[in-house]
Amino acid sequence: MHGAIAAVLFPSGAHLGRKSFIVAAVAPLSALIWLCIQLPDIVEGRVITQHLSWVPQLGLSVDLRLDGFGALMMLLITLIGVVVCGYSAAYFSPTSPGLGRCAGLLVAFAAAMLVVVLSDNLFLLATAWELTSITSYLLIGNDHTKVKARAAALQALLITALGGLAMLAGFVLIGQAAGTYRLSAILASPPTGGTVSVGLALVLIGAFTKSAQYPFHSWLPGAMAAPTPISAYLHSATMVKAGVYLVGRFAPAFATVTIWRPLVLGVGATTMVLGGLRAMRQHDLKLLLAFGTVSQLGFLIVLFGAGTPEATAAGCVMLLAHALFKATLFMVVGALDRRTGTRDLRRIPVLGREWLGVKIAAVAAAASMAGVPLLLGFIGKEAGLDALGHAGFGASGWVIAAIVAGSALTVAYSVRFVWGMFGGGSLVSERNDPDRAPRLEFLVPVAVLAGIGIVLGVAPALANGLVEVASTALDPAAPAAHLAIWHGANLALALSAVALAGGTMLFLVRDRIEPVLAVGGRVPSGAAVYTRLLRGTNNAATVTTSVIQNGSLPLYAGVTLATAAVVPGAFLVSRAAWPGFPRFVEHWAQLPVVIAILGAAVAAAVVRRRFSAALFLGTTGYAMAGLFVVQGAPDLALTQVAIETLSTVLFVLVLRRLPDRFERTSSNRRRALRLVVSGLVGVLVFTFAIVSRANRDAVPVSTEMIARSLPEAHGRNVVNVILVDIRGFDTMGEITVLTAAGIGAVALARAGKRRRSSREVAS
Repeated sequence: MHGAIAAVLFPSGAHLGRKSFIVAAVAPLSALIWLCIQLPDIVEGRVITQHLSWVPQLGLSVDLRLDGFGALMMLLITLIGVVVCGYSAAYFSPTSPGLGRCAGLLVAFAAAMLVVVLSDNLFLLATAWELTSITSYLLIGNDHTKVKARAAALQALLITALGGLAMLAGFVLIGQAAGTYRLSAILASPPTGGTVSVGLALVLIGAFTKSAQYPFHSWLPGAMAAPTPISAYLHSATMVKAGVYLVGRFAPAFATVTIWRPLVLGVGATTMVLGGLRAMRQHDLKLLLAFGTVSQLGFLIVLFGAGTPEATAAGCVMLLAHALFKATLFMVVGALDRRTGTRDLRRIPVLGREWLGVKIAAVAAAASMAGVPLLLGFIGKEAGLDALGHAGFGASGWVIAAIVAGSALTVAYSVRFVWGMFGGGSLVSERNDPDRAPRLEFLVPVAVLAGIGIVLGVAPALANGLVEVASTALDPAAPAAHLAIWHGANLALALSAVALAGGTMLFLVRDRIEPVLAVGGRVPSGAAVYTRLLRGTNNAATVTTSVIQNGSLPLYAGVTLATAAVVPGAFLVSRAAWPGFPRFVEHWAQLPVVIAILGAAVAAAVVRRRFSAALFLGTTGYAMAGLFVVQGAPDLALTQVAIETLSTVLFVLVLRRLPDRFERTSSNRRRALRLVVSGLVGVLVFTFAIVSRANRDAVPVSTEMIARSLPEAHGRNVVNVILVDIRGFDTMGEITVLTAAGIGAVALARAGKRRRSSREVAS
């Protein structure tokens, strides 16, 4: 359904305008309804699977698997997809360009994301993974008239697609070591060894690039050039969760591998702290949320990457909470931008009573992000701190310290967001025009997601079943979910209080500690690294091109021929056994023909006139036809004569436009080099022909062709059967080439005739 609706919206969306998003909402709404029907069985532990043969000869298949964790991800993709589609219908103006394309791409992205979380085959997962990168690229650059949007789209594509290629290589290594590419089978019986460690490192690179971890984070703030609904869906709630999803799947099985925890926990904790520092210094509320998303993704990577049952369960809670509050906040910023004309906290006017609903939603979502009690974000953060506090692995204390510091920064930039939205940082004193108040279409989507976060924060037990089945799908040892507001006075509560108090203090004294906050800006940013790499690649390409593609045809031919001679020649010398020379002459008639071929070939190489060289070249071909006659193959001789005739005619027609003689501009050194290259090629071809003939260890294909010629093709002439039946498509291609060459020859001849006629008329 997603594919069909996307295919309809691409060509017809221009006529539907903003209604395109209402049509687009049908796909995720249908998937959401189907999921809700299946959810009771999934909560009971049922796993839904489906198998479809794809390329059976290669062992490729489409394997889909919906378990508890897949259901949680699917719920986020479909629910927020429906809400964002409804929000988009209000956000975009009727005159916005490319609405149908945007709606179609949104549905196509949702389809790719669903395949990512439902795939039970590594190759299918990698395919859908790259489709999310491609659709994200197209959505970020949907308004292709803006240079900034195009540049941001390209940056996101390069970083995430290159990470996806690394991930694919890791999949191959892990799949080969495991003997299967079924994800569930690999996780049930994880392979071990050095190859697996390298494969896991490559898989983590793919996860880090998709989830915007340092130092691959720069594409996410740049992606804010996309329209706000796209940012709310892709870059806060769904696509950026793909890397978290992958880490969550692999962590319980591979967390004890040597490289896993140091790499995952180090990158995640660093990302959380540095992302929070950068968020504190942003004036654009959308960029503040973007860097906040980077920070929160680091927290999720730490929770899922820890690989303990308790941390996995906490990660599932935080995953749900993050999607709800971050999508809400992005849509609030979108409404603010559309109705006031700015999202710069220094220019936001005072919002009147008509903004009360949006303010309540924004405060609730920001408080959930900060981890304030009675909201789902608090439940998730406290569960995460408790899990890490009892993790027991090495350096867990340092990880907890980094998480608490990052949580304090989260509180600080959450308060800054609310303060800025309420006009606390505004340098202007005017009030917002009441006529510019947000319409109901803006308020309803924001209220839905914020309301779910509030309800689950007050009554977290409602999510017990979903969280438990999601965490046990990842790790069967995950504890039974008992989400509650109060778990007693414990370490997690104390750390939460420290983060809340510390974050509030950071906000109040932000001006005094500006040098400390600037540390995040002094760390080399991913954007700077990306720019340097891009410029370095372009400069290297320019230098390389100027050397090896300087327009010299002799240089191109020399490099190609020398490579073709040296590389295979090295293998021949090192590995092939010399079988001895074959018989020098099989028939006396071969001698005059071979003498004619050698004489014509030498003459073609040494004569100075172009016409003479062309004729001598044709003579070698005609002499080769004579050799075929001597060997008893008149049909090949006829083919050779036809080809040589056509080639000679083409040479003559082209050479009329060139000077009569070859210009000898090369030095003696270059001519000597050409002789060396040509000699190498000649020796290689001669040697290869003898060695390959003597080293055949398989039955020749020609034997089977001869055996099948008469009974299956009813032809006694084997050559004809090969040309017409066995290699019919090759023959058709050759006929096409000859036809094109013939047309070109006729065109050249007629062009020359017309030019002569025009000169005669002029004279």
